[in-house]
Amino acid sequence: MANTVLLSALVLACGGKMTFYDGIYPFYPLQRSPFIIDISLLVVILVFSVLAVSFLLILPGIRGRSRFFWMFRIITSLFIGAVLVALNFTGDWAEARVKANATYKSFSSAMVSAEVGLHVGLYGINITLKGDPVSQINETIDYNEVFRWSTSVDEQYGQALERGLPNPILYIAEKFTRNSACGLIYQYRYSGRFASANLWTAFCCWLVANILFTMPVILYAGCMMIATAAFIFFSMASFSTIFNVTPCDFSIGAESLQTDYSHSFWIALATGLLCAVIGLVVVLLDCLFPARMREAFSVGVDNEDDDCHTSEGYLNSGFLEEVIYDDSTQTGNDSSSQQITTLTRL
Repeated sequence: MANTVLLSALVLACGGKMTFYDGIYPFYPLQRSPFIIDISLLVVILVFSVLAVSFLLILPGIRGRSRFFWMFRIITSLFIGAVLVALNFTGDWAEARVKANATYKSFSSAMVSAEVGLHVGLYGINITLKGDPVSQINETIDYNEVFRWSTSVDEQYGQALERGLPNPILYIAEKFTRNSACGLIYQYRYSGRFASANLWTAFCCWLVANILFTMPVILYAGCMMIATAAFIFFSMASFSTIFNVTPCDFSIGAESLQTDYSHSFWIALATGLLCAVIGLVVVLLDCLFPARMREAFSVGVDNEDDDCHTSEGYLNSGFLEEVIYDDSTQTGNDSSSQQITTLTRL
């Protein structure tokens, strides 16, 4: 009863309106804002950016022309590592877009002109709906809904129905449920999982390669870079299997959606080719010029040159004379004791 009286007083104080500024209702969730960037992807970018800045700060302490070589190594290596991790969280391995006129809500004849997009990632799908113009039928039409493989798509679809999402989003999401005749969920989910597993294996190979580059085993470091490239190509092949399923018709109004490879897929291809080229060049140069390669990477092994360097040091003649005298005295004592032992035996 007290809560009811308090609420009535608040309504009267606001002039009989239940809204604050800009039409926001204080007793309901805030108005939804469109998706901007995935938090996991943002964390990956920030972590590798901090690492890049930290390593670049020590470059002034490196003298000579090797400074530029070290800068190239750091930037290239961190770029490869960042791409391998970030590709697991991007949502544009494949995508499709189409502009169409479609019904906006169920049980309504209202039509909207909008761009519908389907974005496929390794973790799930993003379905976008953006009005053209954005404001239509007294609403802001700008949606980006995520359906992840980690949870049941059927449950997520049920929640989307309860929230009253627009018809184009519900129509595409229904194609990925278990009860759909298309059966897309199985191929898309397992393809994404296998592709992600291969990418994480490539990331481990990249870590091992960076460790080996600091040791006098440059040849094996090059081999690990080739292995990194191989697993990137395996991930691309795993993801490409989504196009092996029977094509499912996505009809939005009078238009249809057709998915095709997008930015993340081509970035993975470019990164794989870069790793393959680096690995092959390192292996070839290490076979032809092993000594120069170890010098370029500031790693070395024990060799005969160490003896030449030790002879160039300063020798204390007084100390050496005492050592020689002690050795000769000890040798004389050993010989006399040997003679006494011989006489005793006789």
